[in-house]
Amino acid sequence: MADDHKIELFVKASVDAESVGHCPFCQRLFMILWLKGADFKLTTVDMKRAPEVLKTLAPGSQPPFLLFGKDVKTDTNKIEEFLEETLAPPQFPKLCCRYKDSNGAGDDIFRTFSGYIKNSNPRINDMLEKKFLGTLVKLNMFLETPLPHELDANPNADVSTRLFLDGDTLSLADCNLLPKLNIVKVVCKKFRGFDIPSDLRALTRYLENAYKRDEFRYTCPNDSEILLAYKTVAKYLNK
Repeated sequence: MADDHKIELFVKASVDAESVGHCPFCQRLFMILWLKGADFKLTTVDMKRAPEVLKTLAPGSQPPFLLFGKDVKTDTNKIEEFLEETLAPPQFPKLCCRYKDSNGAGDDIFRTFSGYIKNSNPRINDMLEKKFLGTLVKLNMFLETPLPHELDANPNADVSTRLFLDGDTLSLADCNLLPKLNIVKVVCKKFRGFDIPSDLRALTRYLENAYKRDEFRYTCPNDSEILLAYKTVAKYLNK
């Protein structure tokens, strides 16, 4: 079906107006199309110039948006659903999760990270950091816990050895979470000197596995793009 359509994904451009800019939603869809193995064109949109493509194809919208043949789709969640339904087996791999819990894993991290990184008051920093760290610990516990298919293979398994959230292949859940974790890692290091604790072994392993994959590594914006986006949002602690 997809061979009869031209697929074009429009994403935010970086400050150089050419490479991929900071936008976890753009990266999410970029990863999905790459993992699907679909033939698609990636177009970066320089938001500073308010290009004609925005006015004609998706007035009032911001990237990401998808052009599928002559149809324009602008809602990230709906685009994800559309791609999963349209780019389906046997020609394209299925990316949805086997387990419901995989979809929500880590979904509270970005909220606590935002509260932590936007605060400039040192008196409440420890409290906010503890909340944020708690969400990382929760994700680590999920990644440590063997999934049903692992227990079927080894009923005595105490710790999961899977590579990603839902198993050994990247899923839609990973495409949603990993771009956010990359932002968290870059921004916390710069503004708080905070690294994801190495004793969170399952989370550390998960990120290491992800950075080995081209579909994630090569869709990430440069760290400088992320830091530029957070320059007016993230706060250094007042002394």
